[in-house]
Amino acid sequence: MAHAEAHAAQAVHGAHAEQQQHPIKLYLLVWGLLFVLSAFSYLVDYFGLQGMLRWSLIVIFMLLKAGLIVAVFMHMAWERLALIYAIILPPLLVLVFVALMVWESNYVLFTRLVFFGSGG
Repeated sequence: MAHAEAHAAQAVHGAHAEQQQHPIKLYLLVWGLLFVLSAFSYLVDYFGLQGMLRWSLIVIFMLLKAGLIVAVFMHMAWERLALIYAIILPPLLVLVFVALMVWESNYVLFTRLVFFGSGG
């Protein structure tokens, strides 16, 4: 019985020894990148950019920051590919479906304007 307890204790100790420790330098680097991306996002408003350029830059910086947070702070960069697909793939598919709905709504609006006139 003592042998089994010693073996179990060794297995638990081995599991803790195999835990991966990430260097603090990685977290500080990501924190710095998040700060720089946030500064760029602020500069978009500071320089007064307007229209699609403004919104495109804001969304790009937002997605980059979200990707860094998910990859490093939520440890997704070290997970299995199946888990990454399970978390990342559904939101991407939702974006594809939203894009299809926007495209279809523009088509319906165009069709209504052609066949029914401007309504005025």
